[in-house]
Amino acid sequence: MENLMFACHSCKVIWTLLVAILGYASSLPVGDDSICAAEELAKYSIIFTGKWSQTAFPKQYPLYRPPAQWSSMLGVTHSSDYSMWKKNEYASNGVRDFAEKGEAWVLMKEIEEAGEKIQSVHGIFSAPAISSGTGHTSTELEVHPRHPLVSFVVRIVPSPDWFVGIDSLNLCEGDHWMEELSVDLFPYDAGTDSGFTFSSPNFATIPQDTVTEITCSSPNHPANSFYYPKLKILPPIAQVKMVKLKKNQMSFPAPYLNLPAKSNEIIDSVSETPLDCEVSQWSSWGLCKGLCRKTGTKVRTRFVLLQPANNGMPCPNLDEETGCEPENCV
Repeated sequence: MENLMFACHSCKVIWTLLVAILGYASSLPVGDDSICAAEELAKYSIIFTGKWSQTAFPKQYPLYRPPAQWSSMLGVTHSSDYSMWKKNEYASNGVRDFAEKGEAWVLMKEIEEAGEKIQSVHGIFSAPAISSGTGHTSTELEVHPRHPLVSFVVRIVPSPDWFVGIDSLNLCEGDHWMEELSVDLFPYDAGTDSGFTFSSPNFATIPQDTVTEITCSSPNHPANSFYYPKLKILPPIAQVKMVKLKKNQMSFPAPYLNLPAKSNEIIDSVSETPLDCEVSQWSSWGLCKGLCRKTGTKVRTRFVLLQPANNGMPCPNLDEETGCEPENCV
């Protein structure tokens, strides 16, 4: 009898703890980035450096038709509810088109739809292409406490479906934004084209494979342009550096724009034509959050399609809040 009473008492304690934990969890925003408690917004300069030289990657190095080069960069700042691409998962149609042909329209549409449906996107950013394997290009991006992650892709040109990029890099560290970081980049195969060499003809992979990292031994085939069996790891083919801008730098172009001639990037900041901010349509309203029988709040968002430049019109507010009555109250 005493054992039964002790068991019942233990069940009540466990149940109380579970209710408390679930109640606390339900009050938290969705996503791993919900712990970001940094200042409202942060702006970064992002500098992409191509390191694809004939010295570092001599095998089948493309010298003409076309020579080694990099596509434009397409990136997004977002929450953990959105993913542009992930290693060992299938590439979306947009990533496939970008990796194979450098076409960004489908990928842009996918980003826009994700931003409108699940409020997961803060802004899109892009940087000009580089017309050689080595060089620099740069732009600026903006992150928000609810959208502290950065993802981007840059196509390796020429190639079947190879690219470099970053997947969901978190720039927030608790209550502050990272000041500066650099990341070495290595080639990835989008899993949509079966070519082994930089100049392989288009030959679709059927069925589609997942996104995989290309290494010095994988694919394990001597025809592979990155096959260097005597190496332990490939040297970085590119690098990206992100530097947090101070408030007095916000209206200036990103650093590293005045680079040596070998950078070959198009410097948009030289133009004196003002470029106004462009934003998306409002998303649908989110869920109503609040206590039962009390007025709650719901939020809708929009995201930046084009950052302003040259003293163009700044961006308007990207989120809007309104009162509501919580649903499904007991």
